[in-house]
Amino acid sequence: MKALVYHGPGKMAWEEKPKPIIKEPTDAVVKILKTTICGTDLHIMKGDVPAVTDGRIIGHEGIGVIEEVGDAVTSFKKGDRVIISCITSCGKCEYCKKAMYSHCLDGGWILGNLIDGTQAEYVRIPHADNSMYPIPTGADEEAMVMLSDILPTGFECGVLNGKVKPGDTIAIVGAGPIGMAVLLTSQFYSPAAIIMIDQDDNRLAVAKSFGATHTINSMNENAVEKVMELTENKGVDTAIEAVGVAPTFELCESLVCAGGHIANIGVHGKSVTLHLETLWSKNVTITTRLVDASTTPMLFKTVQAKKIDAKKLITHRFKLDQIVEAYATFGNAAKEKALKVLLTA
Repeated sequence: MKALVYHGPGKMAWEEKPKPIIKEPTDAVVKILKTTICGTDLHIMKGDVPAVTDGRIIGHEGIGVIEEVGDAVTSFKKGDRVIISCITSCGKCEYCKKAMYSHCLDGGWILGNLIDGTQAEYVRIPHADNSMYPIPTGADEEAMVMLSDILPTGFECGVLNGKVKPGDTIAIVGAGPIGMAVLLTSQFYSPAAIIMIDQDDNRLAVAKSFGATHTINSMNENAVEKVMELTENKGVDTAIEAVGVAPTFELCESLVCAGGHIANIGVHGKSVTLHLETLWSKNVTITTRLVDASTTPMLFKTVQAKKIDAKKLITHRFKLDQIVEAYATFGNAAKEKALKVLLTA
């Protein structure tokens, strides 16, 4: 089969790899129908995730049709169409019993990280019963891809960890796909104001159309001053970091109000400065999280009910064998006006 293979920072190739096989009775082998590229994949390509080694097939999102299942798989059969969760979970270990599936002792975020992932013609899914979701007949498969990672990540790591409440003022730093997922799902809780901060006017315009009440281009104006002007010099109830670089996290530290929350989502490859000299007395809560995908069933229902139009996050479409071109487009998002790119087999 063909797959997108990582060969060290800045190096990738669409090349021949062995088709995966059943290794454990709880495995499934899935033929990929649609997949996408995550911002985390760009971090991998920059060398920010050292656990990813030369030769790894990248990718942790997608939908497909089951090619084969192990003897212990009871919820799926050959021919079923499924959503692949970015998080693999055994459902039995101490962390899974706490719904901390990202820390599963025999899973977690392993696809495209510690084992071969979904940017390929086929993928092996361990613990298949707990790591996939059935796609009902007639469902919009493009929208279903957004349930693999982006929607649960934005909701769990940003909205839930950030304790967003009705009437709150929130700031989302980073108007990329994850920031947009936060924007969409935060509206479940009716915040009074949603301030989107980015350096890309196109993405800010899209954010406005998705429900942002205010947008700030931090390249052209002082984001801290603008937020303080909007909040009577108090700051925001929740500041959500959705980029994964030091300046954006430190911006969140400057935006949060007394008693507020900083919710980190971004994948950080380098250290950041924690300004305790200004935060120590402010009763601020700082949270980090790797998505557990525990909310995927609920989000699935909201997407099916069209309470969220997940498909509108997709801006570019490619064939799977055009994936190197798709990476170039996604990696140059400002110029290409890209959010999510969809790859179809």
